[in-house]
Amino acid sequence: MRVVRKGAGKGEVTSIPSWESVLRAEGEERERLIKELVRGMSVRQKVNQMAGRMRAWEMLVSLIRYNFRPFRAGEDRRLGIPPLRFTDGPRGVALNRSTCFPVSMARGATWDVDLEERVAEAMAVEARSQGADFFGGVCVNLLRHPGWGRAQETFGEDPFLLGEMGAAMVRGAQKHLMACVKHFACNSIEESRFYVDVRVDERTLREVYLPHFRRCVEEGAAAVMSAYNRVNGEYCAHNSHLLRDILKGEWGFRGLVMSDFLLGTRDTVKAALGGLDVEMPHAVFFGRRLVRAVRRGAVPESLVDDAVTRILRQKARFARAGTGDYGPHRVACREHADLALEAARKGIVLLKNEGGLLPLEPGKIGKLAVIGKLADLPNIGDRGSSRVRPPYVVTVLQGLRDLAGPNTEVIYRDGSDPFEAAEAARSADACIAVVGLTGRDEGEAMPGPVKLGGDREDLSLRMRDIVLLETISMANPRCAVVLEGGSAIITSGWRERIPAVLMAWYPGMEGGRAVAEVIFGLVNPSGKLPLTFPEGNEQLPPFDKKARSVEYGYYHGYRLLDRKGMRPAFPFGFGLSYTTYEYRSLRLSAEEIPADGSLTVEAEVSNTGRRAGEEVVQLYVGYPASAVDRPVKELKGFLRVPLEPGESRRVTFTLRAEDLAYYDDRAGRWVVERTDYDVYVGASSALEDLPLRGSFRVT
Repeated sequence: MRVVRKGAGKGEVTSIPSWESVLRAEGEERERLIKELVRGMSVRQKVNQMAGRMRAWEMLVSLIRYNFRPFRAGEDRRLGIPPLRFTDGPRGVALNRSTCFPVSMARGATWDVDLEERVAEAMAVEARSQGADFFGGVCVNLLRHPGWGRAQETFGEDPFLLGEMGAAMVRGAQKHLMACVKHFACNSIEESRFYVDVRVDERTLREVYLPHFRRCVEEGAAAVMSAYNRVNGEYCAHNSHLLRDILKGEWGFRGLVMSDFLLGTRDTVKAALGGLDVEMPHAVFFGRRLVRAVRRGAVPESLVDDAVTRILRQKARFARAGTGDYGPHRVACREHADLALEAARKGIVLLKNEGGLLPLEPGKIGKLAVIGKLADLPNIGDRGSSRVRPPYVVTVLQGLRDLAGPNTEVIYRDGSDPFEAAEAARSADACIAVVGLTGRDEGEAMPGPVKLGGDREDLSLRMRDIVLLETISMANPRCAVVLEGGSAIITSGWRERIPAVLMAWYPGMEGGRAVAEVIFGLVNPSGKLPLTFPEGNEQLPPFDKKARSVEYGYYHGYRLLDRKGMRPAFPFGFGLSYTTYEYRSLRLSAEEIPADGSLTVEAEVSNTGRRAGEEVVQLYVGYPASAVDRPVKELKGFLRVPLEPGESRRVTFTLRAEDLAYYDDRAGRWVVERTDYDVYVGASSALEDLPLRGSFRVT
C-alpha cells in the first residue's frame, strides 16, 4: 500500500510508501522504503519527526510531577507514523507506581550482567505496560569523582565494568522497547552541568570516557542522549566530533541521537549540523526554526533526511518488539518485586566484619537496638528525573522487625538524642546503626527554596552522625553500621571503633528486607565495590561543582591511587563474605600472541569456608614495558561464581590483543603494542587481593 499526497507543483501527485508497508518489509527492502518515504515527505513533516511535543498544561504538570505520562515525539497521523513514547530511568520506570529497583550503583556492585539483563527486561515490560516504547534508563557516565551528585545513576568508576553492565541493560530492555544510552559524554558534574566546559585530550577521551558508550552501541542500542555540558568548547548536542565523527562515523551507529531535556539544545543550526536528531521534550530550536533554517540553506536538507531516516528506522525496528504480555498486572508485580530483592541482596557490600560480629543469630539476640533516622525512612534515591514512586518501601527497621523472630525484642531510637540512643544500645545485646545520605544530600540538582540533590565536595558523614556512632559504639561494642548512599562515603575517623560495616546504597523498595537478611545470615553478602572508597578527600581528583571549565585527566579512581602508590580505605572490587575463597592454578593458553590474536586465562577458585557463597573473580592487565603512560593495571574481565562449601570451579576469560590497545592521538588510530603484559586474577584491584599473576607477550 502506498500513500498519495499532493506535491509542490500544480496538479503534481506524489506516491510514497505507507508506514504499514515499511513495517512489513525487512532488511534492505525496509531501508529502501524508509528512504523513499522520507524523500516523499515535506520539510515540515520531516522536521515534525525531530522534536517532542508538549502542550502548555503538560509542561506545567511536569514541573510538579515529572514524567506523569510518556513524553511524545514525532507523531504523523496523516502518514500513520506513531510517536516515540519516552519514559525515564534508570532505577525503574518513572511512570506511576512502578517497581523501584536498587539504584544503578548498587546494581553495579552486583557485578552480575545476567541479573542486570533481567532487571532491564522487567523495567521494559513495566514501561510498555504503561504506554511507553522508549526507555532512557541506560546511564553509563563514568564516575570520575565520587562526589558527583548523580553517581547513583551509573554503574561505577571503571569503563570496562560500565560497558558490560550497560550492554546488559541494552540487551534486556530491547527485548521490549528502544533503549537510550546517556549522557554522551563526559557528564560527571551536576551543579554546573548546564554550562561547564570539559577539557579533555583525545587519548583520555577515547580510552577513559567513551569505551563504555561504544560497548552499548555495539550491543545495538537504539538511541544515545547527548549531555548538557560542553566538551572542548562545544555543547554536546552540537558537537560534531562526538556525534558525527566518532558516534555515527567511526562506530557506525545507526540509531538516533536525542537531546537531554530543556537546556540540552542551544542553537538550531549548530545542533542540526552537529548531529542531533531529536530535540526533547519540545521543539524550541527545532520545529519552525529548523524548517526556516533548511529553507534558507543554513542546514542541508540531506542532514534532515538522515536524521528522519534514523528515527523511522528505530520506530520500525521496535514497532513489534516484545511478546505482548503487558498491562497493569505486570507493573510492580510480585515477580518484579522479587527481582528487586535479589538485586538488593547481591549489591550489598560487607566492608568490615571484625571478630565475625555478623551475621547475628536471632535466637541468641534477646534485644536488638536499631539506631538512626534512616533506619525508618523509605530511602530509595534522589528526587530528580530518575525518581520512581513504588507502591511500598520496606525500610531497614521493618526488615529487621520482620525477620528478628519472636524471641528478639527490637527497640528503635532515631538518634536525634545521642544519649538516649546510647542508653538503648547499652541495654541491647547488639546494635545496628543506619546512617548516610538521602536525596537532599546528593542527586540531580533541583531548583527551589529547599536544597535537593547536587554534588558533594566532602565525602564525610555529617558530624552529628559521626558523634552518634562514637556514642553508641562506646555504649555497646557489638555495633554494626549500615551505610546508605549512592557513592563513596569516607569512613576514617569512626570505622576504627565499629566492628562491622555494610554498604547498602539506595537499595530499592525491597532493600530493608535484603539488609535484614544479610544481617541475620539468611543471605551471604557478595557485593563488590564498583568504585574506590578513599581514605580521605585528598586521595581524589580535583572537584569544583561550580566550575565553568575543568580539565579531565587520564587518571581517576583506583588507577590514580595505583599511580600515586596510595592505599584507599576500601579498594575497587572489594567486598567481604561470610565464607572464604582461595585462588590457585593460573594458566594462560599462550606465552605469545599476534597483534590480531587472543588468549584464554584460566584460574581455579574454591570456597574454603562453611557457607555457600558467590565470589566475583576479577581479571586485570598491566603494562610494565609500555612506551606510553598507562595504568599500573586495569580491569579486563570479571565473572560471578556461585560456590557451595568445599566446591572448586575453573573460570575462563578471553583476552583479545585489540582490547589492550591505546589510542595514538597524533596518528589518530588505535595501537596494539608489541610488548609484555602482566595478568592478575583475584578478588579486588588491591595487589594483596590478586594472588594469581602471569605474563604474556604480543609479537
